[in-house]
Amino acid sequence: MVDILIVEDNKELSGLLRDFLIAENYTVSAAYNAYDALSLYEKYGARLIVLDIMLPDKDGFAVCEKIREQSNTPILIVSAKTGKEDKLLGLNLGADDYIEKPYDIDIMLAKISGIFKRRYSVDELVDEDIRVNKINRTVYKSDVCIEMTAKEFDLLVLMLENKDRVLSKDYIFNTIWGSDSFSEPQTLTVHIKWLRQKIEKNPKEPKKILTVWGVGYKYV
Repeated sequence: MVDILIVEDNKELSGLLRDFLIAENYTVSAAYNAYDALSLYEKYGARLIVLDIMLPDKDGFAVCEKIREQSNTPILIVSAKTGKEDKLLGLNLGADDYIEKPYDIDIMLAKISGIFKRRYSVDELVDEDIRVNKINRTVYKSDVCIEMTAKEFDLLVLMLENKDRVLSKDYIFNTIWGSDSFSEPQTLTVHIKWLRQKIEKNPKEPKKILTVWGVGYKYV
């Protein structure tokens, strides 16, 4: 998974922003249209999406809406559209912020840094009797330490960070195992089964990790 996916049809502007972000030690990928943006996100995921609105094939609002159907990944809209209606539409569709073009690069970097600190600096995730420490990679259930493999732990963290969101099987598999992995997608089903056995009261009737048929899974 990359840190930031830039969706911007202006290659010069995209490249300039990419260079600044790489200098700040972020990993970055870029897409120049909506189709490639959604494909890259589905395959590799991203911790933050910097999203232009005026794209050549489909507007960024549609991209924002599509991503919000499966994930709460932070979305920072960057657009020359400065009208109140456009800003409200973007924010109502689930964008975390809306920046007007042209923007000051220092302001942009500060906003991106702020999003990362707010979203990803949390060291512990808690859900009822489940407590996950991301620093020492431990999981406790009712104050009892639960042994987990690396992939089980990463899978649980991903689902907790996207609580109440439906995550597609492809998105989960590509985020945890990577699109270039030699593992088979079926391994996700197996790991979900193992994870349920460790955190559910009754794994055969799960209440936390739910299957959304034809789509993927949701942690509730």
